[in-house]
Amino acid sequence: MTKVSDEIKEQLSLEQVVEHIRWDEGLVPAIVQDVDTREVLMMAYMNRESLKLSLESGETWFWSRSRQELWNKGATSGNVQKIVSLKYDCDGDTLLVEVKPKGPACHTGAVTCFHNEIMGLPANRAEQDTKEEARSTAASSTSSSTDAESRFEVLAELESVIAERERERPEGAYTTYLFDKGVDKILKKIGEEASETIIAAKNKDNDELRLEVSDLMYHLLVLLQERKLPLDDIMSELSRRHERPRRD
Repeated sequence: MTKVSDEIKEQLSLEQVVEHIRWDEGLVPAIVQDVDTREVLMMAYMNRESLKLSLESGETWFWSRSRQELWNKGATSGNVQKIVSLKYDCDGDTLLVEVKPKGPACHTGAVTCFHNEIMGLPANRAEQDTKEEARSTAASSTSSSTDAESRFEVLAELESVIAERERERPEGAYTTYLFDKGVDKILKKIGEEASETIIAAKNKDNDELRLEVSDLMYHLLVLLQERKLPLDDIMSELSRRHERPRRD
């Protein structure tokens, strides 16, 4: 990627900069990325005028192919995107705009326009396999023992497996995928599973609720491992709260 920085702009006029870009019928696709989270937020098209406005204003401007007009992202919603850097790729046919967003990029209210995940990929299959394994282990533990001490053994076992996954990073494992992607991906999955848990509860579907809570607890254990916060600390905190004198 070639960065169009203030130093370069001092050496090149706007006309010279745009000559480095390969325009397709006067347009070039622009990928917008959050400079802090590195998440891809959206894709839109720029023409020479919108590129000029983007460079001059420090905010993203695009060309709407459907409306045939310029538009300033966030002009009506307030969700403007402050440009940190603007780059073009080695072929000069795509722009990368790194921004600090003031709000969601998608018109649906989602942080990113790329929130519709395609299932069936290896990582998705590994995720499903891991979830099924966790559910199977939980069911086995529940059926084999019901006393108070052993009924939560599956959580300790799952915590141990997750810690092992983080250490060894076996290829193709969904837990490895989460640790490789980092805390932002883990938190995103927790948000998704929490939302699905809420929906299952609202739908009064206990079978689905059981599955979604299991998924949520698994991802929470992954988060605890990533933050190096032992499950025992959580259990101790719950015990401490239980032992507090009641005020009623």
